[in-house]
Parts: sequence; C-alpha cells; structure tokens
Amino acid sequence: MAYSFVLTGGGTGGHVFPALAVARVLQARGHRLLFIGTQEGMEARLVPESGFDIQFVRSSGLNRVGLAKQIRSAAQLPGGIAAAWSLLRKFGAQAVFSMGGYVAGPVMLAAALAGIPLVIMEPNSVPGFANRKMAKRVYRALLGFEAARRWFPADRAEVTGLPVRPEFFALTHKPSQQFTVLITGGSRGARTLNRASKESWPYFRASRLQVRIVHQTGAAEHESLAREFTFAGVAGEVVPFIKDMAAAFSGADIVVGRAGAGGVNEIAAAGMASILVPLPFAADDHQKENAKTLVNAAAARMVLDSEMSGERLFREVDDLRGKPEMLAAMRQQVRQFAHPGAADRAAMVLEEAAQSKPRL
Repeated sequence: MAYSFVLTGGGTGGHVFPALAVARVLQARGHRLLFIGTQEGMEARLVPESGFDIQFVRSSGLNRVGLAKQIRSAAQLPGGIAAAWSLLRKFGAQAVFSMGGYVAGPVMLAAALAGIPLVIMEPNSVPGFANRKMAKRVYRALLGFEAARRWFPADRAEVTGLPVRPEFFALTHKPSQQFTVLITGGSRGARTLNRASKESWPYFRASRLQVRIVHQTGAAEHESLAREFTFAGVAGEVVPFIKDMAAAFSGADIVVGRAGAGGVNEIAAAGMASILVPLPFAADDHQKENAKTLVNAAAARMVLDSEMSGERLFREVDDLRGKPEMLAAMRQQVRQFAHPGAADRAAMVLEEAAQSKPRL
C-alpha cells in the first residue's frame, strides 16, 4: 500500500542528505513524497536536484541567536505553522519525517496539531532545540547515539544511526608506504584546520617523517593554501573539495576533522581512526558531545578548537603514527557506532506510523 509522507529538515547538508537517503528508500517502495523546507537552506537546491518535490515555509532559528533575531523568528512562527499545516492537509500526509534544523519547528508543530504521527531522526548526542521541545510528542525517535535516548520516552526511542552511503561500510583500507593524514573541515572547509595544517608543514618537513597530507580546504582558502603548499616540502595535496570521500578514506591512515554527526557516522562506518576537532559554535555544543562519546569508548582522540595548532597537530599525528596497536584499536572500537540500514529502518518506522493514521 502506498502512503503519503512529508519530509522536513534543512539549512545544512547534515540535515538534508540523511533525509534524501530516507526519501530514496521510500520512493523505491512506491510512496508519495513531499519535502517542506525554506528557500534559504541547502534543501532548496539539493532536494530538486535529487528529483523530489519541495514546498517552502518561512522559518528561522530561535536557539543561540541574538534577541532581535529571536523576536523576528518568533514573529514568523505562527505563519510558518499555518503554512505547514495547510501543506500537510493538502498533501494528505499520513506521517512526517523530520531531520531537524530550524525549518523543522513549524512543520513538527503543525503535524502535532493535525494529529499526524511524527518520526524524528536525531543524529547528535545532544538533541537539537526543536527535537527537545517535541520529544514527548513523537511517534518514534531514531537516534544516532545512545546518549540521546534520555531525552525521549523510553518506549519510543531506538538507536539506528544516521544514513551513510554503502561505500563507507564496504571500504577496505589500502595502506601505502607513507602514513597518510586526511584533513577535512567539511565541504566549506574549517579555518582552524586550515590554519593548523599550514602551521604544521614546517614541523613535518623538519621531522623527515614519511607522512603524506591530503587536505580538503573548502573553496574560500584553497588558492592561497595550495600555492603555499607547493613550497612546503611535504608530500600530499591540497584540494578545495573531495567528491569521493569514501575513496579518500580508503587511502588514509587517520582522519582529522570536525565532529558533526554526518562526519562521525562516516568515520564509524569506514572504521577510521580519527582526531576530532569539535566546532565550538555548534548548537548546544553538540559536536563536543559527539566527540566525547567516541573518546570515552577509546574510538577517537579529541583536540578542542582553541587548542588546535600546527605544533599540536604534528604532535598528535606523530604520536599515533608511532602506535600502530592504538590505531588498530581505535578502528575496531569506532565500528560499534556504525549502523548499516538506518535509512531502511526509518522507512519501516514511517510505514508503521502511517498505518496508525487514516488519510487526511
């Protein structure tokens, strides 16, 4: 039987890509789908590019913003809820799937007011603002980390992990003669990691270690960093964007990156050793909590953003390079956080939810 599902969540790729993974499973099962997002978020481009319909509502953040923006956001909320409620009713939504982000607030509230089952996917150790507020109203909470379970009713929460592309689970490490460090601050890069990488080059050159650096810088700082890397005397490459990250993982001995849910789940799926540098401005400091979860399981190392420098990066890499047993243990331990089939499980839960709600 075909059902009608609404999916929401956006602003960043971390919200949109997992929702798209779930959408593809639902589409393959023959269901009708509609995304609800904002025109300012990445969903406005990514969802149509993926072949799915999207409608827009007005919404902006309330958490960790200034008072003036809170007032503007609060003023938008009633209109956003009304617009979302109208879209849900017109589409005949039988269940709503939310990945979070500020657009999700009015859509989740509208679903609750309309009595439509709400399934959320919370990828971080600390749930986002909207998910915390709606925790007791969900049909099911699908979690990325066990630590998030305490925020939701015990009988309506389960750890599924975050949808990750199959190639990360199928990855096999391809060791090379040179110890390879993959540095990535995400598709847009990270200033702290860009700076630390640049500052580390003289240390690696002076040490004469057989180390190769592959650094994804983002577009903004790529040109200047690539020019300077040419004269750094260190093996490797500096690129603005890595299209096939799974392939980059397969050739790396260690990953240095942020601790967003998407990146952490890819690291877990691939069984990678990592040095995590949490973004200090992430909402509710959730990246730090994500990193701590792995560190507490001896599955990763963490360096705070304020403490990451070229010297610190060199010391961390040099230390781990000399401890192959520790690297192997980290790779083994991190796999406990890998959850294949997360998108399929989300689709199954949505079908269960739809069965409990007649069409509007």
